Amino acid sequence: MLTDEMKMQRKTTSAELLKLYEEEGEGFIQRVFTGVESWVHHFDPESKRQSMEDWHKSSPSARKFKVVTSARKVMLTVFWDSEGIVHIEFLKQGNTVNSEWYISSLSKLSAPYKARNTASRQSQAAHKSPD
Repeated sequence: MLTDEMKMQRKTTSAELLKLYEEEGEGFIQRVFTGVESWVHHFDPESKRQSMEDWHKSSPSARKFKVVTSARKVMLTVFWDSEGIVHIEFLKQGNTVNSEWYISSLSKLSAPYKARNTASRQSQAAHKSPD
């Protein structure tokens, strides 16, 4: 549940972002990225070939039981911008999403994102017609 202070902060941030968009237009949109976290089901089913590994011809045949996939939930975080997905990360078992985790995740995002934006700006500069 959002507190009144949190709601006011969101309103202020939204107003600032809208002002920047009004001033800069599409250039602003191209610099914005966002992210979302969601719990997703994850499982690693064993294939028939994998279940046969480490068996020898002289070994007794393996008894096959009904396969039940053991699903577990993991936290998936995806960051994207106007061009598509920039970074995907799964939260490791036992970790918590907190400020330290976000700082670490954003630092991993930083280098590829900057490289992609630099390449995009260089491409746009190369295609501009001289005035």
